[in-house]
Amino acid sequence: MNKEEINNGKPACQSFVQMEQLVLPNDANTLNTLFGGRLLQWIDTAGAMAAIKHSRKEVVTVAVDSVDFRQSIKVGDLVKLIAKVTWTGNTSMEVKIDIFKESPYSGEIIKTNQAFITLVALDDKGRPAKVLPVLPETEEEVCDNLQAKERREQRLNKNNRAGAQS
Repeated sequence: MNKEEINNGKPACQSFVQMEQLVLPNDANTLNTLFGGRLLQWIDTAGAMAAIKHSRKEVVTVAVDSVDFRQSIKVGDLVKLIAKVTWTGNTSMEVKIDIFKESPYSGEIIKTNQAFITLVALDDKGRPAKVLPVLPETEEEVCDNLQAKERREQRLNKNNRAGAQS
């Protein structure tokens, strides 16, 4: 970690991850489309890689805020997952994952899904560890950061309501 990172944080672009998968028959259901659970596995993997790149620590997933299933993905399609840290707290990070399918024959690319997950960095004893602030640079990153703060507040309010009902 350099002096600039310690003082200011890290640009969001430094957590960028692009992961690609080919949908094979063992990834599919009886409709010959990608299992939602398999996609969630890939989302978690891409999100963890982005969080590790940002924090340079082990991470664990603590929440899946949302996954939008907009369009099915079929056997033989190529799947591209693009992940980047959008927000950081003291020990937690939100990662946005955009998912695209590509027809290997026509080259057509369609955004099929979007997900937001929250991960926590861990120290070498498995305890939550401090992370550097994320520094949004582009308009999209600033917008993602503001929306991430709203999602966090909603998540905290939901957890507080659930705790009060227990």
